[in-house]
Amino acid sequence: MIVEAVEDFAAVLPPSGALIGLDLGDRTIGVAVSDGLRSVASPLDTIRRKKFGVDAKQLLAIIAKRGLCGIVLGLPRNMDGSEGPRCQSTRAFARNLSRLTDLPITFWDERLSTVAAERALLEADTTRKRRSEVIDHVAASYILQGLLDRLRHL
Repeated sequence: MIVEAVEDFAAVLPPSGALIGLDLGDRTIGVAVSDGLRSVASPLDTIRRKKFGVDAKQLLAIIAKRGLCGIVLGLPRNMDGSEGPRCQSTRAFARNLSRLTDLPITFWDERLSTVAAERALLEADTTRKRRSEVIDHVAASYILQGLLDRLRHL
């Protein structure tokens, strides 16, 4: 089930339980998870993209193993707020994933999440090689944390 509004997403979630946040890229998917109380998002992993079926199988395995109860996809809007081809691709991914799971799926505006992740990694004096390895799942944690912060203020 795809839920556009965060308020509606909150309404269909159980009172507690962890969420998964995804940063979809052309070559990778950054994965982050929250704690069961939905207060903190933590980077988890970066999945190298192959075909949708393979990617979905990996994601659903993570979801099942951790008992997650909702999915948050970063929506890569343009800086002016409009939706371009990358948003369409993300929405198509969500539609295809919703056919494979009953978990609620929502979107969170991911503008500048990668920039924020890059800045945090630079401040932590992370090497360029290490930044390239972790940037996607750190960006996913920024996306998920944004949604968690919003849920707390509903």
